[in-house]
Amino acid sequence: MIDQLLSVSTRNALSSLSETVSQGGVTPPAVSQPSFGNVLSQLTGSVSNKLEGAEAISMKSMTGDVPTRDVVNAVMDAEQSLQTAIAIRDKIVQAYLEISRMPI
Repeated sequence: MIDQLLSVSTRNALSSLSETVSQGGVTPPAVSQPSFGNVLSQLTGSVSNKLEGAEAISMKSMTGDVPTRDVVNAVMDAEQSLQTAIAIRDKIVQAYLEISRMPI
């Protein structure tokens, strides 16, 4: 009954995929991945930029150049980014401590 529901092209695609898998021809794509250090560096740079932007907008609001809503949005966005960075940091520290407790 399932074969009746599938279109011909879907069945052909599934059969070619199953042949490839059964022959062991599946290889991971060769894509250069960014290093862990680069990802963390980009994360901290992004958080820093958001915090500086929120601070600049709040300073402009003191002179009346920026509406309060924009200040609140910028500060909330910066706070959310900071909370995300803190959560990631905590997970990294937790993983490091767990690895350091493993017997050699």
